Amino acid sequence: MDYYRVGTLVNTHGIRGEVKVVVVTDFPEERFKVGQQLVLFKSPDVTTGGVTVTVAKAREQKGLYFLTFKGLDNINDVEGYKGWTIKVPAEALHQLPAGEYYYHQIVGLNVVTTDDEPLGTIKEILSPGANDVWVVKRAHGQADVLLPKIPQVIKNVDLDAGVVTVELMEGLID
Repeated sequence: MDYYRVGTLVNTHGIRGEVKVVVVTDFPEERFKVGQQLVLFKSPDVTTGGVTVTVAKAREQKGLYFLTFKGLDNINDVEGYKGWTIKVPAEALHQLPAGEYYYHQIVGLNVVTTDDEPLGTIKEILSPGANDVWVVKRAHGQADVLLPKIPQVIKNVDLDAGVVTVELMEGLID
């Protein structure tokens, strides 16, 4: 079964089993609502041996979520999960509107210019501010290319073909 990351359990909070979560989902209100099942994994790369938990309480504060899980009622029950990754199964993913993508759909795609010149492969996505930035790993040890996800640069995403077509603005490549 495939799982997708929605947060990281970074610390405990208080003595009643509440945990502090750094969110990495666009749908935190749904992912962390009371009754929602989540799967905790020791590492972001692990997809087996997870611990399934059910949200008992949830609240948002200053961009973080504070959660309590059913049956884990004190600090001793949750202390061991600090640093663990929180994921949801693939079937919990939403159908996104046209032109929007999950990170896992973009990472690994080949990138070509509008002149059909190969540029490289998307290796990661950064979210530093107003726009995501797609990091393209180039061949032969060349420096990575940072592509802002804006319409002037990202011209087409073809998930079926595994290709992103881009128009390089001045200054994007040295």
